[in-house]
Amino acid sequence: MASTSTPLTLPVLPLDDEVVLPGMVVPLDLSDNEVRAAVEAAQAAARSSGVSKPTVLLVPRVDGSYAGTGVLGTVEQVGRLSDGDPGALIRGRGRVKIGAGTTGPGAALWVEGTRIDESAPEPLPGSVADLVKEYKALATSWLKKRGAWQVVDRVQQIDDVSQLADNSGYSPFLTTTQKIELLETADPVARLELATEQLREHLAEQDVAEAIAKDVQEGVDKQQREFLLRRQLEAVRKELRELNGATDAADESDDYRTRVEAADLPEKVREAALKEVEKLERSSDQSPEGSWIRTWLDTVLELPWNERTDDTAEHDIQGAKAILDAEHAGLQDVKERITEYLAVRKRRADRGLGVVGGRRGGAVLALVGPPGVGKTSLGESVAHAMGRKFVRVALGGVRDEAEIRGHRRTYVGALPGRIVRAIKEAGSMNPVVLLDEIDKVGSDFRGDPAAALLEVLDPAQNHTFRDHYLEVELDLSDVVFLATANVLEAIPEALLDRMELVRLDGYTEDEKVVIARDHLLPRQLERAGLESGEVTLDDSALRKLAGEYTREAGVRNLERSVARLLRKVASQHELGEQELPFTIGAEQLRGLIGRPHHVPESAQDPAERRTAVPGVATGLAVTGAGGDVLFVEASLADPETGAAGLTLTGQLGDVMKESAQIALSFLRSHGAELELPVADLKDRGAHIHFPAGAVPKDGPSAGITMTTALASLLSGRQVRTDVAMTGEVSLTGRVLPIGGLKQKLLAAHRAGITTVVIPKRNEADLDDVPAEILERLEVHPVTDVRQVLEIALSPAEVPVAAAA
Repeated sequence: MASTSTPLTLPVLPLDDEVVLPGMVVPLDLSDNEVRAAVEAAQAAARSSGVSKPTVLLVPRVDGSYAGTGVLGTVEQVGRLSDGDPGALIRGRGRVKIGAGTTGPGAALWVEGTRIDESAPEPLPGSVADLVKEYKALATSWLKKRGAWQVVDRVQQIDDVSQLADNSGYSPFLTTTQKIELLETADPVARLELATEQLREHLAEQDVAEAIAKDVQEGVDKQQREFLLRRQLEAVRKELRELNGATDAADESDDYRTRVEAADLPEKVREAALKEVEKLERSSDQSPEGSWIRTWLDTVLELPWNERTDDTAEHDIQGAKAILDAEHAGLQDVKERITEYLAVRKRRADRGLGVVGGRRGGAVLALVGPPGVGKTSLGESVAHAMGRKFVRVALGGVRDEAEIRGHRRTYVGALPGRIVRAIKEAGSMNPVVLLDEIDKVGSDFRGDPAAALLEVLDPAQNHTFRDHYLEVELDLSDVVFLATANVLEAIPEALLDRMELVRLDGYTEDEKVVIARDHLLPRQLERAGLESGEVTLDDSALRKLAGEYTREAGVRNLERSVARLLRKVASQHELGEQELPFTIGAEQLRGLIGRPHHVPESAQDPAERRTAVPGVATGLAVTGAGGDVLFVEASLADPETGAAGLTLTGQLGDVMKESAQIALSFLRSHGAELELPVADLKDRGAHIHFPAGAVPKDGPSAGITMTTALASLLSGRQVRTDVAMTGEVSLTGRVLPIGGLKQKLLAAHRAGITTVVIPKRNEADLDDVPAEILERLEVHPVTDVRQVLEIALSPAEVPVAAAA
């Protein structure tokens, strides 16, 4: 496309940070030495050669560097510019490819150049014609926005592709780099495409800028209009107040000031509230801070800072104790602790010691026990007995520290913590607050709620508790906090240290019968739409429900079984199959709700019992649902196929695995003394299994149970069906103490066990076990494994050697 022609020798006229394209006519200042030298050299060359118009080479120069392409320019006229300085009018004629430097007259720089052919194809292809049309449309749009109507016609009349592309050199929005790119693009079509793209981008940027400017202007206009309207509204309200004779209290900030001054607030809280009122008076209606202050003031004014309920128990300790006994059967430990608290509080009040060192006589108790024993309902009974308000705070699954301490006021949707909301809900400063499921509190990137509870549950600190939202001191020292938990180990040690621990280990069978008769049955009769005399459950039926249909520490499943019985009777009555009133005895249970689910080992056929074969012993364990019986099975591998060693199965923890190793080592070292064929343990592999293999198990208290199971296997003597045991074993055969004795004995009683072997050092823990349970159990405190084997193993029916 761009062919070359005869070389030219021209003086260079440098253009600093400027570009002249062919077709452009530009005035140049001759006061510049380089420009004047180039024009004078061109004039001298023109006179010597007889040319009418001198010619120069216009070359862009950026940072001292010359472009590789220049424009051949003719000096049309030399004279004065509009400011009076000498100048020259130069017209660009065509592109010149710059070659090597050469010599010439005058002080100018002379170079050799070659004219570039810029002719476009004739006729124009369709795509080029469309490009020409697009460029003219874009240029016309831009010129009309600038009001350059006289230039529009001139652009529309240009038909030459090269001339049309070079016309963009007049565009003020193009940078020097963009113009040089146009200059160095020799192909007219490519140059027009480049010019079109540059013009299109500029128009797009201009549209965005105009849209932003329009939005800003509209926003400013809206704000000005809103400001004027609000000022007018304030003026109208002021006139109306003056016409109606309204006082200054009608103003919102004055109204808050009046409410704060009239409220019964502690002195420091009043000072903080008045400071916030002053901020509200200084803030404008449009300020978001105003809404924050109003919400904070409403919260502070709604809190019962100096309101307390009168404790009825302070005057009637016997009446409070009677309420606890009437609403809950059993649970003597926690009832005694509440009664002690009430008695001490009454004596303090009688001697004027209600407040000592800024602290009142609150209490922080942790009720720990299996599900269904009445921990949550006990909180309501305590509040009822004391004559206080009751509030329940559910902590299960709480993971955000702000749930306890509140959010900072600057956050959107900020709220006080659950403790402050509980006080607000109770309407008094001395309620009974139940912190339910405190062992289910979690922690993540939002903080540890359990750590935030340390101040709340510390009697030495909670009289100055600070919520992040309130930022004023709140006295919690008169609150009775009852925290409930199922698993003691899940409560952080620092938090547990601040609470008084009360264990609820579950109910005896007699207590369950009383609870079902006096509490569960009346409630379920009402829910089933039955009257109290229409359906009666005998104590024998309730006892069988508690013993054989449900085996649990609490009474939830027992209540479900009672509800199921009543539903069945109600359904049969509606179908005409049963007449009312109806009495349910133990013999009717199977026909109404099916067979029992938990038949005691002692009630089964002797041949079907688990301990009917040697190598099976009954142990006792503690789970999150209370105590339970645990069977241990042992076997020896065939000497020809089984490898020596010990195999353990049943999801056992490390501590339990170590107990099994200790039991095996003890029998190997003391087998001869116990008259056991211990040679089998050296040649044959031993396998110990704990059924319910999907349930994880751990702890050392199954040590004597595993020892007994292995001794039974080796001796061929069965373990007595009515015997269960618990205790840690040492390498010397000592029986060491364990925990959870009360729960384990309750589980043994529920399972029909009559004889229990416990460590001698746990004998003192028997004081916690209900007397009626101890009467039905034969408890053997032991110090050595030999005593365990004597009690647990049945007499040998065949010689030991033959059994082995």
